[in-house]
Parts: sequence; structure tokens; C-alpha cells
Amino acid sequence: MHVFLVLAVMIGTLAPELLKKQLPIEIPSEVQIIAILFVFASLFLGEVRNYYIRLWWWDLALHGTAGLLLGLLGFQIVYVLNETTGPHMRMRPLFVALFSFAFAIAIGTLWEIFEFAMDQSFGLVMQKPVPGDPSGLSDTMWDMVVNAAGATIISVAGWRYIQRRRRRRVDTWAARFIRRNRNWKGRPAAAR
Repeated sequence: MHVFLVLAVMIGTLAPELLKKQLPIEIPSEVQIIAILFVFASLFLGEVRNYYIRLWWWDLALHGTAGLLLGLLGFQIVYVLNETTGPHMRMRPLFVALFSFAFAIAIGTLWEIFEFAMDQSFGLVMQKPVPGDPSGLSDTMWDMVVNAAGATIISVAGWRYIQRRRRRRVDTWAARFIRRNRNWKGRPAAAR
């Protein structure tokens, strides 16, 4: 099991480079670093080094970070579409923020369903039982709460970014992402 987890960490770490040819999108280095640290923390430190057992808050911290990363991914998807589809389709900043929030919540919920299915089907313990609640329900609910908190932070930050960008030009990770991916295939030829 540990060999599998270490291989998963290595594949997760190399995924942006491995997928570079299939997805001609340049992911900002800050996002890549956060994702790599997340994979390392969850698989290697959490499972191999038993941080999930040693530190009661480890699972919560990772689910909060997952909410941030998933919210960021959802924001990037809809923001890039908003910036590259031309003037005939402009989404309001509130919609972009709500989409990123809903995206993170949806993926987080699917992950909790996956944990439940793996525990029920294969006898794993992905849902970490807490004292007084051996069913794992408290773990699931707290995971969803901190995932929602992370998604909220990114949604609000994304909404503020769009509002500020309308007033003046700012150079942040989102602006660099758009600049570096101007020739993205999803963008209409007339807008290039």
C-alpha cells in the first residue's frame, strides 16, 4: 500500500508536466506548487506517515485546502471562458464566483461519496471515525464544512479580483494565466 501511495505522490507531482502536450495550457507555478504540496501532504504525510491518526486536524486542513484548490480551479475555468469567448458572452462577477463555489462543493461532495463507497465496498477507513461517532458521519460533515469554507474564500477573492480588475489593471496569477494562454484552442479564432 505504501509503495502505491508513494507512486501516486510521484505521478501527482509530475502530472502538470506529463499532461503539458495534451493540454496546451500553462498552469501558474504558484498553483502547481500548492497542488504538489497538497498531494504530498495527503498521500505521503497523511497515509504513509500516519498524520491522519497523529494529528486530529490533518484531515480538516487538507479538506479546507482542497476547497481552496477546487474553488481556484472552478474560478479559472469560468474566468478563462469569460475572457476568451468574445464580447457576445460576458458573465457577471457574481456568477463567476458562484460557479467556482458550486464547482468546489460538487467535487468535494463527490469525493465524500467516493470515500463512503470505498469504505463500504472494500472495508477501507477513508472516513475517519471520531470519538463518539464511529460511523464516520461527523468526519464527512466536517470535511464538507471546511471544503465549503475554502471554496467561499476563493469565490470571494475571485469576485473581488474581477471587481478590482474592472477599475484598474492588476497583475496577478489570474492575469498571468490569461496572458500565457492566449492561443488556447478553446478561444475563438477571431478573438486571438
